[in-house]
Amino acid sequence: MSPYGWIQIIVYFLVVVVLTKPLGTYLFRVFEDKRRPLSVIFGRPERLIYRICGVDESREQTAAAYTVSLLTFSMFCVLITYCIQRLQHLLPFNPQGLGQVAPDLAFNTAVSFTTNTNWQAYGGETTMSYLTQMAALTWQNFVSAAAGIAVALALSRGLVRSPASGGKDTVGNFWVDLTRSIIYVLLPLSIIGSLVFVSQGVIQNLSAYKGITTLEGIKQTIAMGPVASQEVIKELGTNGGGFFNVNSAHPFENPTPFTNFLQMLLIFAIPAALTYTYGKMAKDQKEGWVIFAAMAVLFLSGAMVAYWAESHPNPALAGLPLDHGAGNMEGKEVRFGTAGSALFATITTAASCGAVNAMHDSFTPLGGLVPLINIMLGEVVFGGVGAGLYGMLVFVVIAVFIAGLMVGRTPEYLGKKIEAREIKYSMIYALIFPLLILTFAAWSAVVSYGLSPLGNHGPHGLTELLYAFSSGAGNNGSAFAGINAGTPWLNITMGIVMFAGRFFMIIPVLAIAGSMAAKKAIPPGPGTFPTNGILFAILLVGVVIIVGALTFFPALTLGPIVEHFIGQAGRLF
Repeated sequence: MSPYGWIQIIVYFLVVVVLTKPLGTYLFRVFEDKRRPLSVIFGRPERLIYRICGVDESREQTAAAYTVSLLTFSMFCVLITYCIQRLQHLLPFNPQGLGQVAPDLAFNTAVSFTTNTNWQAYGGETTMSYLTQMAALTWQNFVSAAAGIAVALALSRGLVRSPASGGKDTVGNFWVDLTRSIIYVLLPLSIIGSLVFVSQGVIQNLSAYKGITTLEGIKQTIAMGPVASQEVIKELGTNGGGFFNVNSAHPFENPTPFTNFLQMLLIFAIPAALTYTYGKMAKDQKEGWVIFAAMAVLFLSGAMVAYWAESHPNPALAGLPLDHGAGNMEGKEVRFGTAGSALFATITTAASCGAVNAMHDSFTPLGGLVPLINIMLGEVVFGGVGAGLYGMLVFVVIAVFIAGLMVGRTPEYLGKKIEAREIKYSMIYALIFPLLILTFAAWSAVVSYGLSPLGNHGPHGLTELLYAFSSGAGNNGSAFAGINAGTPWLNITMGIVMFAGRFFMIIPVLAIAGSMAAKKAIPPGPGTFPTNGILFAILLVGVVIIVGALTFFPALTLGPIVEHFIGQAGRLF
């Protein structure tokens, strides 16, 4: 480990902290302030969309209506994305002459991008036409991220609002939240970011692929395409789907250390800012900072462990006559090194992004354990755009309930009682995630068609399976690349897992929003457990870790943990 690596981690986190307040304030004004910022620029297209779609922006929805709108829109997105892939050989902007995508792969990809997972069971430059990349996948990068923001806003409103006059409890309007997320936030930031990326060497064109002959006389094909425009939103929306197969390790996607730093910054920008937005909505900024602090502790702990682990040589190569001074460099780009790779891996799995600049399959057992645990914690360590906040707020509800049991008082949060209904919804949310991961991983581990995609066997092979289904259920999208993700078994099962991991968990979240929105807030009493201090932040971190540890620790001991001890013993499985 070098001082420069630690400086990179510290500087990155400090920049995230600095951006949290101004961006969080901007988001609050966009969604909650009647005088929205830059309305002169964005107001007209916003009103035009409402007029075309027949949306009344002044009419709010109940939690049930909000849920129906979200699910209906998402099903439409799956259908459109599937059809574009199946018909891409007949559609324009296909200079490579690529054929239609196979049905199982098209299903997997449609669900993947609609659920903000961006799991890629294909090579982008050899499978998807320019039109598919832009009209299907990049479009989904915007709307799936906007949908996540919308759910976070709905839950936040349910927690902080008192019932509206007339007894109608509402949590906002899905169509309005979706539209404003795109027009005021995602689209302008993506335009600016795309120009910055182009200035750094990220390509952006509609040219045919280039055929060249190297100095050695070898013919080579250089892929082209509209990369910069997809690159920004893949990070900003915590989507992660790369234009090229190797994602942000490709020099056309991530050419310099500056673009690497900027990509990492974009991943955390909105998830971190939403904690400040939540504090403003709650009219107590400490509530937002407590959530930010809990996320920060989990993130920094993971980053330090990953950097430490990757600074050591790979046990499989330790006996070879190599210079191990740079640490474990297998599967990493030299221009990023161990620090830039370990930090990127921690960030992209702390958020549900899935973009990678190094191959996680080549990490040391403990280095690969950090990204896996980040996902298994529910990806609430800042988490995905919107998804991180609403996931952490569910843990807040659970933590408040536990605190109430410890002090012998009725659990309260922001003046509202936490009762049996909210706890049942919270536990459904918490149980769906491990049920999906462990069920499908166990199924795959005992059948030949489930084991056939593995590039490794033994503990590392089990880790590949656990990582794949964790990535799908957590809507992350990264993978231990030793697994062959394109088999029909994985295409179908991962599609099911991604769909359930997104929408079967959003439904109880919105149910909590509706239940809490119906409750009147009462002033805190002398026995109320404070939720805006350091003590509650510690409790919240403990609840997140304990839920993850109790659920997944047995499986992890059979995978990366036992692999680590085998390597320490100087043996290879």
